[in-house]
Amino acid sequence: MSTRDQYVATLKNQIDQWNAEIANWEGRAKEAKRAVKTGLRLQVKSVNAQRELARYNLKLLEAASTAAWDDMRSGADEAFNRMQAAMKDARSHFEASPPPAA
Repeated sequence: MSTRDQYVATLKNQIDQWNAEIANWEGRAKEAKRAVKTGLRLQVKSVNAQRELARYNLKLLEAASTAAWDDMRSGADEAFNRMQAAMKDARSHFEASPPPAA
């Protein structure tokens, strides 16, 4: 497997992990009390926007020619770093909010 294929596979795996975590948060936001719900929904919305940007950069990276791949990688790295920061911020909000009672 080439370095490029490994890099793309790593990014896809990261997006899958984020998707699972975001789905959990979306469920918690739906069940949260009204005061908390608004904040949690805003976090989910922000993370979703960053995720879509990361997906877009991944698509560009996958379609890039070999010559353009190194240039595209820096853009993808930047998008994924922003997504990591958004996930960290959202995670701190969701961990501070107790899960709804069963």
